[in-house]
Amino acid sequence: MDDEQDPTPAIEVEKQEQQVIVHVGGEMDIDRAPLLQEALRTLITQPDCPPDVVLDLTELTFCDSSGLNALLQARLTAVEHNRRIILHAPNQQVTKLLHLTGAHHLFPIT
Repeated sequence: MDDEQDPTPAIEVEKQEQQVIVHVGGEMDIDRAPLLQEALRTLITQPDCPPDVVLDLTELTFCDSSGLNALLQARLTAVEHNRRIILHAPNQQVTKLLHLTGAHHLFPIT
């Protein structure tokens, strides 16, 4: 899912045996957050989805409250389906957002 103004793909999925890695890039704001939320919901609810869903945030440059809400909704869906969301390499801005909102306690971070 690409954005014309941002050449970095917003979401790219890489399935492995014990986990699925979702590469999230660019800016996760009110325009893109619904795409992430729907992609994660679809992925997590698939019967063959591995137990660990790793969100690789290495290429994520910005996340606002809409993006955080998409992560929180994905976490709820994951819990309902006996899966977990793991955040990988969130940048300083995302880490600060997680801490300010108390959401850092909800996600394992690698």
